[in-house]
Amino acid sequence: MALSIDALLVLSFGGPEGPADVRPFLENVTRGRGIPPERLAAVEEHYAHFGGVSPLNARNRELIAAIEERIDVPVFFGNRNWHPMVEDTVADMARAGIRRAAVFATSAYGGYSACRQYAEDIARARAAAGDGAPELIKLRHFFDHPLFVAANADAVRAVAAEAGPGARLVFTAHSVPEAADRAAGPPEEGGRRYSRQVKEAARLVAAELGGVEHDVVWQSRSGPPQVPWLEPDIVDHIDALHAGGVPGIVICPIGFVSDHVEVVWDLDREARDRAAELGMGFARAATAGPDPRFADLVVELVDELRHDVPARRLSVLPSGGCTVDGALCAERCCEPVRRRPA
Repeated sequence: MALSIDALLVLSFGGPEGPADVRPFLENVTRGRGIPPERLAAVEEHYAHFGGVSPLNARNRELIAAIEERIDVPVFFGNRNWHPMVEDTVADMARAGIRRAAVFATSAYGGYSACRQYAEDIARARAAAGDGAPELIKLRHFFDHPLFVAANADAVRAVAAEAGPGARLVFTAHSVPEAADRAAGPPEEGGRRYSRQVKEAARLVAAELGGVEHDVVWQSRSGPPQVPWLEPDIVDHIDALHAGGVPGIVICPIGFVSDHVEVVWDLDREARDRAAELGMGFARAATAGPDPRFADLVVELVDELRHDVPARRLSVLPSGGCTVDGALCAERCCEPVRRRPA
């Protein structure tokens, strides 16, 4: 059923925009997770290499400008972890008289931090805004949308020659604890919605490239070493490829829609440096967000809601993610992992 909306909210993770922002931003990200201070200090050092600025907010503002050229409702911007905070943005929307808005979360996938936590962000922001809060409808996952697949495939094509002949195509996404991945998705689906969707997106991009052989690996783990996370890690995988005689690697960061510090540090620094140490060719594809088709994708998702346009999907894998006012799309879906007390 078509629903009228009078605004779009782009909801993202957030990132620091100056050196003084870095530590409080990281404390927001890790609040309640028991991350030791020395780990925060190490990540803070990564940001220092880029002047304390994450590219994420700038990329999101560019995306919003592109969307505004394509849509006839105002577009607002809010973040989970840094300014503009989503609570402030939703309060601004209420003051502007917005009654119902679509919410585009900048993650293509299911899982707790990739999906359910955004629903929690929406519910928290509405509660903070009070009785005048607009109705907020989070749009669905888009890991298998034809425009997302095409943008990633073309990004690989654009750089593949840089890695030289015989290079292996490797897709990366943010690692999560194994327990969190098992909890991702309704229990009746068997969980692992996050990793299954990432692997399906990789398969679709590889098929668009002619069915090339590929691997799916993980990056950016941050938990204690005794807690199992999705593996293999990208740098470990580069070592394994080299041991197997593979001369080069083309990395597609399929798990991310925009560059941020974890992408430019883990891939453009650590992975690239390791490949260079081993004498391997290396290329890293761009993320899909800056591609003009990505803004078209966002508008298509909005039109599914307000004009009842059929969803364009290349997969039959279970999707989801569409929520109203932060309510879950399925009971017990993508539950957070409960940490045992120390």
